[in-house]
Amino acid sequence: MNDFAAPAHSHLPRHVAFIMDGNGRWATRRGLGRLLGHSQGVEAVRRVCEELVKLGVPYATFYAFSTENWQRPLEEVSGLFGLMRSYFKKELATIIEKGLRVRFIGDRRLGGKLEADLLALMEEVEAKTAHNTKLHVTFAINYSGRDELVRVMQGIAADAAAGKIVPEQVDAAAVEQRLDTHGLPAPDLMIRTSGEQRISNFLLWQLAYAEFYFCEVAWPDFQATHLQAALAAFAGRERRFGSVPAAVAA
Repeated sequence: MNDFAAPAHSHLPRHVAFIMDGNGRWATRRGLGRLLGHSQGVEAVRRVCEELVKLGVPYATFYAFSTENWQRPLEEVSGLFGLMRSYFKKELATIIEKGLRVRFIGDRRLGGKLEADLLALMEEVEAKTAHNTKLHVTFAINYSGRDELVRVMQGIAADAAAGKIVPEQVDAAAVEQRLDTHGLPAPDLMIRTSGEQRISNFLLWQLAYAEFYFCEVAWPDFQATHLQAALAAFAGRERRFGSVPAAVAA
C-alpha cells in the first residue's frame, strides 16, 4: 500500500528537472534491444507527468536527447527520433485533453542536425498546447548546457555588434533573457535515475541552486513512489541560497 503523504504545497518544488538515465541498460539486462528500453522510458514520462499533475507541481523538464547523444549508433539515434515522432503524433490530442503545455529546448536552428519535419512537429505541438496550464512540460532535444551558453554568447556578441547592447548591460538578466528556458522558473529539484551522480551537461546555468536527488532505479522502472520519495527528500532540505541557516541567523 502506498502511504505517501504529500508534503505541504509550500514544501513542494515548483519545477523538477529529470535526467532519464538507464533506458539502454535496462533493456540490455533483459536481453532486449536498447530501443525497447527507450520505448519503456516514454511510459515512465507519462507516469511522472500524471503524478506531477496530481500533486500540483507545475513545471517539469526532461533531458530527452543531448548534443553528445549523436555519437550513439545511427540505428539507435534514428529509432529514438522515430519514437519521438510517433509519440507526439499519436498522443497530441491526449496531451491537450490532459492540460499539458509542451515546449522544447535545444538547438533548433534550420539547417542543423534536427530534420525539418521534426522541427515542424515540435512547433505544431507547442502551438496546439500553448493554452494549457496544468503542467508545463519541457523536453530538451539536441540540447547541452554548454551549447546553450555558447549560443547565448553568440547572441550577445551579435547584439553588441549591432549596437543593441553595451558591456555594462551584460548581466545575469541579459543571459537569462537569451536562454532556451527564458520565461520558465529555474528548477528547484533535479532527479537523475540509474545511479549515476553527475549532471551530464544539463541546464548548467539553471541548476545553480537546485537540489539534486540521485535514484538507483533505471528510468523505465521509475514509478510514482520513486518520485514521491524524491519529493519527500526535497521537502526535508533547507535551501539557503548562499545565506546562513535560520538557526544561526537567529
